[in-house]
Order: sequence, then C-alpha cells, then structure tokens
Amino acid sequence: MTTQNFVPQRRADHPTWWRIPLVASVLGLPVLALEYSAIRAQAGMGQYGAALYWALALFAAAWGLPRRRSFKTLRILAAGAALVITLLPVTLLLLLSVMLAG
Repeated sequence: MTTQNFVPQRRADHPTWWRIPLVASVLGLPVLALEYSAIRAQAGMGQYGAALYWALALFAAAWGLPRRRSFKTLRILAAGAALVITLLPVTLLLLLSVMLAG
C-alpha cells in the first residue's frame, strides 16, 4: 500500500516584484506631491483633485498587490496608469509653455 503525502505547493513569490512600483513611485510621487500642494494652495481641489486621489490609489494598489508572478501584469498596469495620471498634466503644461514661447 502506497501512501501519498500531498502538501499543497505555495506559489513562489516573484523575486523582483518591487522594481515596477519603485520606479513608478520614484518618478511619480514627488510630482504628485507638488501637484497636490499647488492645488491645495488654490481655492479647492475640484475635479482635478479626484485625478490626484486616483493616482495615489493606483500607486498604493501597485505596492499592495500580492507578490506572485501572476499579478505582474496588473502591477505594471496600476503603476503605469498612476504614472500617466500624475505626469500628464505636467507634460501638457510644459508642451503649452513651449508652444506659447515659440
């Protein structure tokens, strides 16, 4: 008679799960903080404040997702979307200033 020891295999953590959120956070969080302080200095947050909160929530989601390899794509999408939401207003402002200067 053969006995089988069935021990469920724990899914291996992705060894470099932290790189994508780290790069996005290093690039995006200082800009997000500057945008937040500039908007708070004005009369109120308005609709632009919602975009800032969405970006912050996406940064948190990129860090908070499980560390498994299967969540790599979702982590990339969350970090990328947060970075785009954060950098788009600054990019448009710089583009507008270049167009008006020339």
